[in-house]
Amino acid sequence: MTSGPARARRTPLYDEHVAAGAKMVDFSGWAMPLYYDGIVAEHLRVRRAVGLLDVSHMGEFLVTGGDALRSLELLTVNRVGALSEGRVQYTAMCYDDGGFVDDLLIYRFPDRFMLVVNAANREKDLEWIREHLVGDAAVTDVTEETALIAVQGPSAEPLLQKVTSGDLSRLRYYAFDEFPVAGREALVSRTGYTGEDGFEIYVDPGDAPAIWNALLEEGREIGVAPAGLGARDTLRLEMGYCLYGNDIDETRTPVEAGLMWITKLDKGKFVGREAIARRVEEGPRERLAGFVLSERGIPRAGQRILAGGSAAGEVTSGTFSPSLERGIGMGYVSVEASGGLEIEIRGRPVAASRVRLPFYRGGTVRRKVVRERSNSEAGA
Repeated sequence: MTSGPARARRTPLYDEHVAAGAKMVDFSGWAMPLYYDGIVAEHLRVRRAVGLLDVSHMGEFLVTGGDALRSLELLTVNRVGALSEGRVQYTAMCYDDGGFVDDLLIYRFPDRFMLVVNAANREKDLEWIREHLVGDAAVTDVTEETALIAVQGPSAEPLLQKVTSGDLSRLRYYAFDEFPVAGREALVSRTGYTGEDGFEIYVDPGDAPAIWNALLEEGREIGVAPAGLGARDTLRLEMGYCLYGNDIDETRTPVEAGLMWITKLDKGKFVGREAIARRVEEGPRERLAGFVLSERGIPRAGQRILAGGSAAGEVTSGTFSPSLERGIGMGYVSVEASGGLEIEIRGRPVAASRVRLPFYRGGTVRRKVVRERSNSEAGA
């Protein structure tokens, strides 16, 4: 056990992590749990049952005013106007040249919007947003007044239902509502970054420990336990979800990153639109690709990707997949590359097969989305 970096900021759940024996590390200036009883064990617990994750390091902003919607349409690549009240949208902000400022979530309330941004980009994002607001729109950083707990896994709903009076069965994927959790006021959204069904709970920092411990106590019979950043990373990578700073950054556009599905070029003017449209017309030189190793090995960010024995790209994210029991990774590969891939690990080329994302297709989120679409088409 370690108490974590002395100068790093502490989330409201810091003492709970230390008491549980977590290995604490500095992550984007925050003292965060890397793991408790092991990354693989925590990963599989989320896939098979349920795990709790402290994600209070994420940044939260409120955007208000009569011109809030107009400002966010200008700032982000997705169509914010299509977002109904009580729903959440995954989107991104881009620079004028199309590179990513950040990827983020937008929550739509009747009178405001909430943005959830990556911890490492909080200050940069806030400045960028302030520079591009129009009319009477205003942005307020509420990160310090917000704690965030993720409850993720196939058993997330029955666990959370034990400590709330809200009807979670009525909460759709990427929707949110406000109701008490363990007797404390909370905003609950059916979101997460693991590929499993689950919820993210936004609460007052002072209420976070009570909610965290209530969930652990109520979930004891089904094996709930905390999961750290290590498991969060392997879980998101199995789903092919991008991590800012690794898979997307200011040097990449949604075209190369495979994120044109959130980029609405036909919605009108937004920052970066012209550059992105140009990249679509010209065609990218590289594309983000997923690969699975054909033999033993663990790919890591920065390793060379070879095609036909020649350099074809670089790994941006790589790990051992606990679900697939194979080495997996993502990286930008030249569109001209052909044939099988190899990953250069410790100076040795290791054979790999290019695969379509996600790597893991058994997650409960995929089943839930298919079920909701089926019900919607049937008029349910």
